[in-house]
Amino acid sequence: MFTEERHKHILDLLERDGKVLVKDLSTLFEVSESMIRKDLKVLEKSNLLQRTYGGAINLKRTIVNGESFFKRVEKDIDIKEVIARKAYELIQEDDTIFLDASSISYFLTKLITENNIRLTLITNMVEISSMINLESKVKVIFIGGDYYPLVGGNVGSHANEQIKLYRCNKAFIGCSGIDLRDGNISTGESEDAGTKKAIMSISKELFLIAPNERFNIDGVYNFSNLSDFHGIITENEPNDTILTLVNQYDVRLI
Repeated sequence: MFTEERHKHILDLLERDGKVLVKDLSTLFEVSESMIRKDLKVLEKSNLLQRTYGGAINLKRTIVNGESFFKRVEKDIDIKEVIARKAYELIQEDDTIFLDASSISYFLTKLITENNIRLTLITNMVEISSMINLESKVKVIFIGGDYYPLVGGNVGSHANEQIKLYRCNKAFIGCSGIDLRDGNISTGESEDAGTKKAIMSISKELFLIAPNERFNIDGVYNFSNLSDFHGIITENEPNDTILTLVNQYDVRLI
């Protein structure tokens, strides 16, 4: 295997697992540990990883919202459908729920409408308006405000004032990143961060809906902490390193 191929493989492992160990890589590639340490040093100089004692960890990416809501809906559909299904299983008839503006909320709404479950749905996500038919048992309360195309919903001070007029028993909230070092949860838009805080303030139970990849990404604006949530809903069980860190926050992983 050429050096460049080995480097790519190392980065792929970091993206998947969050960390690598020198001894494991030495065995995997059948090269000396000194050669692996040299590889990690080269990759660190390129700001692609951070070396640690005995290995390396993935450098968290900071993401700024750059894609429209509709483009996000088209990405990783299989993963988002799994998360939406898990979230749907937590909903009972006659619940009052809040879905904030996120691509996973879009797929969760599809399940709610397809099953025609009787509930009250509060949302600031504009796209939901075209998903509810006249015969639906779902009562929808739309939150107004300033529409942000990148968020896919109404956010800001006007939206926040309206949100605080209501109460719900379950809220499902998306995010851009989760920092397991301190538990901070972030998004890429400042107004969206404020609106998410308003949603959290009116709900009895809070569920974070986030793919595994969010554990390796930071947003720009912190809006909450993992300890505020009753559960994190993700597509599958993350690696042992992430599990250990999540357990520090006394939050249920679903």
